[in-house]
Amino acid sequence: MDVKLPVIFINFKTYTEATGEKALELAATCDKVAREKNASIVLIVQATDIRLIASSVSLPIFAQHLDPVKPGSFTGHILPEAIKQAGAIGTILNHAENKKDNEFLKQAIQRAKETGLKVLVCAETIQRAKEIALFPIKPDFIAVEPPELIGGDVSVSKANPEIIRGTVQAVQSIASISVLAGAGVKTSADIKKSIELGAKGVLLASGIVKASEPEKVLIELVQGLK
Repeated sequence: MDVKLPVIFINFKTYTEATGEKALELAATCDKVAREKNASIVLIVQATDIRLIASSVSLPIFAQHLDPVKPGSFTGHILPEAIKQAGAIGTILNHAENKKDNEFLKQAIQRAKETGLKVLVCAETIQRAKEIALFPIKPDFIAVEPPELIGGDVSVSKANPEIIRGTVQAVQSIASISVLAGAGVKTSADIKKSIELGAKGVLLASGIVKASEPEKVLIELVQGLK
């Protein structure tokens, strides 16, 4: 399964509204909107919910993390092969809530690629995005997310549009990696502006997960992809 661009990545995080049966309900809503509106949506779910959701909806599923380990004695780690067998096609790494150094990321990307998984790596600055783009084994996506805007009400495309444009230019000068914009994305206008600035999509979470009417919100959001 591939990821069609432009795309909305929805991070379920560990919200009550996106855990277990609630996660399945939200995933079904996202699947319905994606089909009816012909929109590209990827769900990023907890490891414990991957199999449940992947077996129930047609959307691409990403894990929220993996560890650069191989099968063996690694209690408590997340094995790339395990998330793939559960139904994930990829993983995110280095989210602001689970930061990792570059050496970890290099090893984790390598293991993901060995396992046939796609990789989205988050970067907090243009400089960090450049460092990631220079890795010998490249991720498929880099999402630029200023940490101070995550979970807030002001989109990165409004508060700091230059970080999107600058990241796109910096990354594209190094490698053919799709850049996403994240942090505070709440409306279709936020998505449209991010794409105008060169992004291939967005990464969001609370705008959908915490919404009282997620279907209504998502229908509005996907208009920004057109």
